[in-house]
Amino acid sequence: MSSRDAILKAVRDNAPSSMKPKPSLQMQHASYENINEKFSTSLASVGGNAVFAHDIEEVKAYIKEHYTDAKVIVSNIETLNVGTIDANAIDDPHELQDVDLAIIKGEFAVAENGAVWVKEENNRHRALYFITQKLMMIVPKGELVATMHEAYERVSFGQEPFGLFISGPSKTADIEQSLVIGAHGATEACVIFV
Repeated sequence: MSSRDAILKAVRDNAPSSMKPKPSLQMQHASYENINEKFSTSLASVGGNAVFAHDIEEVKAYIKEHYTDAKVIVSNIETLNVGTIDANAIDDPHELQDVDLAIIKGEFAVAENGAVWVKEENNRHRALYFITQKLMMIVPKGELVATMHEAYERVSFGQEPFGLFISGPSKTADIEQSLVIGAHGATEACVIFV
């Protein structure tokens, strides 16, 4: 047995046999007088924007008005049929490199940091979240919690072993504190509550 195989066998043999329960976080959490305003402010502080829409038709109008230059659009929202390609029909995620706008489903959002919990079981390519030029996350109205402590209580995976929090567009900063937005992913991020 090669040393590589021996190491991998040792990892497999010592992997936990079952998921451990999450630790309890019984403590007083922050609360906000206007949770929608707090989310909008938090998201804006990291380069994103929040929109509160009445229905899916208003979302379509928003896309038509604000994303006029988007030629390649992917929508993973069943009721929002504005996509120009079906990302799930593509075998190689590298072919998504020209996506101008990706519209994905968010499970819920967090006011304190402007983050959205994303766990799309019907999305074949996770690269879509990071390879698109502009990212839009659709979150059901009322699915907004105040803090990450509350979010932690809601996070679940079920059969899907992947989920993540996304807050604003991609950004990076160097030691001289020069901030670059869109360096390694989306240059814009918009969260729409419907």
